Amino acid sequence: MTRELEEEARRVLDALDRVEEMEDPVAQARAVAQLLKDQPGRNKRLKQLRDETVQRLRGEGMSLRKIAAEVQVSLGTVQDILRGHSGTWASRPKKGTKDAADDEGDGGAEPGA
Repeated sequence: MTRELEEEARRVLDALDRVEEMEDPVAQARAVAQLLKDQPGRNKRLKQLRDETVQRLRGEGMSLRKIAAEVQVSLGTVQDILRGHSGTWASRPKKGTKDAADDEGDGGAEPGA
């Protein structure tokens, strides 16, 4: 991420902090309502952008650990993205099911790691 985009992301987070610090509870509630209304769609789009980047980096041959460091997520998150997992742990295939057996593969180990 370029320096300018990192600074822009910081400004967005600072703005969210300011909403939490608003003194007028009615104005704060209106601001929160706007944020919550927009957030589900925005989260989906942002997650898709992140996931596409993880998949592209892996396609370029980058190691899972290097991807995690570059994207600033955990190794487990990178593995989940590459396995196609999303959502909660409860929505994942259980051990002993066909889906879980298909997913176990190499146990998440990467060659040469």
